[in-house]
Amino acid sequence: MKKSFLGLVLSLGLVGGVQLEGVAQHHGIHGKLKSKSGAPIEAATVTVKELGTSTATDRNGSFSFSTLPDGTYTIIVKSLGNVIDEEKIKVVNGSSQPINLVGESRDSKLDVVDVRGYNSHNNQTVNVGKAGIIDKDLPQSVQIINEQVIRDQQVNRLSDALKNANGIAMGANRGGVNENFYARGYSLGANNIFKNGARTNNGGSIEASTLESVEILKGSAALLYGGVTGGAVVNLVTKKPKFEYGGEASFRVGSYDFYKPTVDVYGPISDKVAFRVISTYEKSGSFRDHVDSKRLYVNPSILYKINDRTDINFMFDYLKSDYTPDFGIGSVDGKLNQDVGRNTFMNTLWAYNKTNTTNGQINLNHQFNDNWKLNAIASYQSYGRDYYGSDRVQANAQGIAPRNLTRSKSDELTFNQQLNLTGTVKTGAIKHKILIGADADQSNTKAYAYFIDGINYYDKQGALKVNVYDSIYVFNPSETAAHLPSGKGLRTDMPGAEYLTRTTTNIYRYGVFFQDLIEVSEKFKVLAGLRYTYQRTPYADKYTYATGETEEVKNLDANKNELGAKVDQAWSPKFGLIYQPIKSSSVYVTYANNFTSNAGYDVDYKPMGPSTIDQYEAGVKNDFFNGRLTLNASVYRINNNRFAQQLLVKPDGTDNGDTNMKEFSGKTSSDGVEIDVTGSILPGLDILAGYSYNYMRYTETSPITKITTVVNGSSKVTEVSGNEEDVRLVGTTAHTANGTIFYTLQNGGAKGLKFGVSAFYTGRRNAGWNNTKINVRDGVDRLITVSPFTTVDISAGYTYKKWSILAKMSNVNNAFNYYIHENYSVNPIPPRSFMTTLTYKF
Repeated sequence: MKKSFLGLVLSLGLVGGVQLEGVAQHHGIHGKLKSKSGAPIEAATVTVKELGTSTATDRNGSFSFSTLPDGTYTIIVKSLGNVIDEEKIKVVNGSSQPINLVGESRDSKLDVVDVRGYNSHNNQTVNVGKAGIIDKDLPQSVQIINEQVIRDQQVNRLSDALKNANGIAMGANRGGVNENFYARGYSLGANNIFKNGARTNNGGSIEASTLESVEILKGSAALLYGGVTGGAVVNLVTKKPKFEYGGEASFRVGSYDFYKPTVDVYGPISDKVAFRVISTYEKSGSFRDHVDSKRLYVNPSILYKINDRTDINFMFDYLKSDYTPDFGIGSVDGKLNQDVGRNTFMNTLWAYNKTNTTNGQINLNHQFNDNWKLNAIASYQSYGRDYYGSDRVQANAQGIAPRNLTRSKSDELTFNQQLNLTGTVKTGAIKHKILIGADADQSNTKAYAYFIDGINYYDKQGALKVNVYDSIYVFNPSETAAHLPSGKGLRTDMPGAEYLTRTTTNIYRYGVFFQDLIEVSEKFKVLAGLRYTYQRTPYADKYTYATGETEEVKNLDANKNELGAKVDQAWSPKFGLIYQPIKSSSVYVTYANNFTSNAGYDVDYKPMGPSTIDQYEAGVKNDFFNGRLTLNASVYRINNNRFAQQLLVKPDGTDNGDTNMKEFSGKTSSDGVEIDVTGSILPGLDILAGYSYNYMRYTETSPITKITTVVNGSSKVTEVSGNEEDVRLVGTTAHTANGTIFYTLQNGGAKGLKFGVSAFYTGRRNAGWNNTKINVRDGVDRLITVSPFTTVDISAGYTYKKWSILAKMSNVNNAFNYYIHENYSVNPIPPRSFMTTLTYKF
């Protein structure tokens, strides 16, 4: 559950009580929860004791219980897991009478240990779903990593949080430059991560100090978000301003000279305007030789409550992240280099990677009436990366690897606009929860190429021929000179670099969608929706510094004919059935699809259209012990029956030797199961666990075929083939599992003492490259099989009044393994390490 304003206020003793306003309505109990000052209280838990049914107040403090039989009920209001107030309410002829409930702030309520627990989200509205419906009404798997988990595990990066999400695994950490996640066999890529509903970039590694929660909507989310891959979307929910003064200051220290002070301050500017500022600085070394990082982050936000029905939130954040690019220990003869220590550094000593990320967002919410609400978002993101160093460590059998230099720079600017209208209507006895939306993205990317002094050599056509800086003996870099014929050791100078070209690429994406959650009865619901997406990528512009000229980078076919701008259009439907036999259980089946863009052109020299990917999912969502324990499970199958492959034979029967001419003749499939458990079973006892299995593979690819082409009057025969079938794809992980348990003493002299343990399992996976059928026939294996591993973390802490301290030992068992990108970025996982956070709340 999100951190409740009510609970924090009570723990700090800032207000005298809360007020619960009940409104006489038909079909049950409806009301609003407010503080004494009149501000709505979000994310408090309201429970009907006799039924064991709970709900959470929304951002307006509203809650409701529908279709209650006549009778007397006990309404319990909770925050931070503690009972704040309760009242008897009588329902007569289907409606409740108006009530007012005030809970006084007695001393016994002021010293509450601030533990919210890993509460069920099945009865909460999830932002990532856009429609304002609760999780158990979504025919799709949802997982939320809440703020308490983020605090307990001392999360610093998005990857630290996503270790708790079953079905999501980090596939690679390419040079430490970015983290690449896979969900259900599909890479999350650059389009699947959002911040407060707006697309954001994972470059530079996302800062976690501002996160209130991480929401994961698994499977296809194309209906809501357009051009996303099929595995999952991740929405980062940041902390918002509050109309009460408060905040905290913390200082985190850890192994390898890790230091991170953080300040979080919030409060009112007036009775309509509130602010929040979060800022942190981080400096760290590494278990890797010569690797360090520096990060500066600031996140100010302003909330303006225009009136009772309208508010607008302004959010801005800036992250400057400078760190040493590190491509790990590399490979030897295409295989893992296991004879090198996990600390050995292969890059140049002067290598650098500098990123600057800026996000700005305006988020408007307007409540037309009790049934209709409008949300409008306008956002932008600027991301810049400046890199120089050696980035591929691929040694021969003797351990000699050429160090090629790469000097690159890129600037990305992205704009996003959204309108989401949600409403409730009735057609007879049937209730409809409607979502109507439209969104647009515009992105501009500038990529810079460089000429490196004394290193680059280009032929007359401008093709790069030489780019070798020096060579390194990977088994012991200090002995490099002894193993090279030249007898020369490693270079230490930084060659100068000059601009060569700048290529500018634009992408425009637009979409409209409609979704309806149809409540046929109290137990049976249907969710149906449809989206149309249009995406256009015009010709890129290439500027050459030497000539000062700009030219279009045109899409050409084999005959040098222009193909025009790349345009993709797709319809994305979704249909789900939800059956809720009892209040605490929901069973669903659903179908949805998404699309992926394809390069190349078809036999008519028209740009290839998108591949449509079909997804089928079934699942169950269960609450036990009045919501104190949740067990959700899902199974899925994802089929791409329009996988684009090279066209082998043209309609006239002749061979096709053009690798860019394609057809939709291939197939892929991804099957899996996911289970997650969350709960606060007893006061102070919190658990979080999950397991997933995935099998992603090619199921139908092109056979081995001989292609005859004519070059300068001479015939040339080559062989081509598709990828090997029914073998796990590179980057995907078979099994993942996670388990966390924390216990905080609630009474006695040791009250506030906390203990925790977390375990994370990453199963067997493949790196390298997927084999073709020709590779298999010829006995060539390009795959690198990576063994499974488990890491265990233990934590202990203590909270006393406004002070808290929490210490953690990570990877207690000192597991040794790797994250691998292809075969040249082989990054060992961190060894056993320590981290401690001291926090003061004010």
